Amino acid sequence: MLITGAGRGIGAATAWLAFERGYSVVVNYRENADSALGLVSKIRGAGGHAIAVQADVSKAGDVERLFRTVDDELGNLAVLVNNAGVVDRKSRVDQMDESRLNRMMAVNVVGSFLCAVQAVKRMSSVHGGKGGCIVNVSSAASKHGSPHEYVDYAASKAAIDTFTLGLAREVAAEGIRVNAVRPGVITTEIHASGGDPHRAERMGPELPMRRPGAAEEVANAILWLASSAASYCTGAILDVAGGR
Repeated sequence: MLITGAGRGIGAATAWLAFERGYSVVVNYRENADSALGLVSKIRGAGGHAIAVQADVSKAGDVERLFRTVDDELGNLAVLVNNAGVVDRKSRVDQMDESRLNRMMAVNVVGSFLCAVQAVKRMSSVHGGKGGCIVNVSSAASKHGSPHEYVDYAASKAAIDTFTLGLAREVAAEGIRVNAVRPGVITTEIHASGGDPHRAERMGPELPMRRPGAAEEVANAILWLASSAASYCTGAILDVAGGR
């Protein structure tokens, strides 16, 4: 299982659970080598097989190198989890600049497409593959729009919802299942990246379940979608959002 952006948060929780479920794990990261290597060391120390690979998913050359490394070191890719994503500071749309928008779409949307390109080339029966699963990480923001905060982030995740549906139908007859999880307010470091480190704790009581979610709860949904228990699921978008 290859998990992009797996050095922390939902990606790291997914990598650890994947190891516990018997997968060899590829921990992709862009900048935080210490976190990624620490996770790999932990998995190996517990008897698992894991590697860390640096790559910026918004760059085609990096993505191609990432997948070649998987080919060379682990062999057949069974699952891709498109988890890598960025958020920015809270802002109205009329205060956003081109640089912010380009970065948001490059990582959150283009990155998922570039990784899927490489995964399909390896998994699809059309290309001689044995099938596989792709799980995209969207966000509940895609349904709510995140006004006055992150409309650009919400729009990028809405693109992931549509991407999931389209790709699922495109490759369903080729042995590949494509699904998505749509996390809500989850306690991870991404809120600090957006300048609001206590956002999850503040918003949790406002949700129907009266609490924020944990990264492990999203990871459980990802692993279920990747498993044989979800063998007749493709094009599904699973909300993990505490009822919101």
